[in-house]
Amino acid sequence: MAKKKPSKPGSNTIAKNRSARHEFSIDDEYEAGLSLQGWEVKAIRDGKINISESYVFLRNGEAFISGVTITPLNAASTHVVADPTRVRKLLLNRREIEKLEHAVNRDGETIVALTMYWKASWVKIKIGTARGKKLHDKRSDSKDRDWQRDKARIMKHSAR
Repeated sequence: MAKKKPSKPGSNTIAKNRSARHEFSIDDEYEAGLSLQGWEVKAIRDGKINISESYVFLRNGEAFISGVTITPLNAASTHVVADPTRVRKLLLNRREIEKLEHAVNRDGETIVALTMYWKASWVKIKIGTARGKKLHDKRSDSKDRDWQRDKARIMKHSAR
C-alpha cells in the first residue's frame, strides 16, 4: 500500500485588509463563512478579490458584508449576471451575532473584515470589532514598529 504524501504547507490566505489594523484597534475577532455563488468561488481561486473597502453590517439578526469586490472571470457562466460588488451574507452563530450587535449598538464599535482565507474547501473571512484610531495612536504604533525593527537589527549585528 502506498503512503499518502503529506500536503505542502502553503498559504491559505486569499486576501488581507492591511489598512484595517492601521486605521482601527481590533478588539474581538470572529471567523465567519460566506454565502457565495459558483462564479465567485472560481474568481476567488484565481485571486480576483479585494476586501480593503469592505464593511460588515447587521440587519434583522443577520450579518452581511458589503464592499467586497470579486472581479468575474471572462469564462464565467453566461446564464448568470455577475455583480462584482453585491452584498453577501455572512454565516455566523446566533451567539456571535448577538455579541456583534452588543459591540456595535452599546459600545459604539464597527465591524471590519481583516482577512479572507481557505479552510479546507470553504472560504472563510475573519472579521473583528474595532474602534477607530486617533492620529496620535497611529504615530505611536509607527514608532513602536520602527523601534522593534531597529532593535532586531541591533541584536542581529551584536550576535556576530
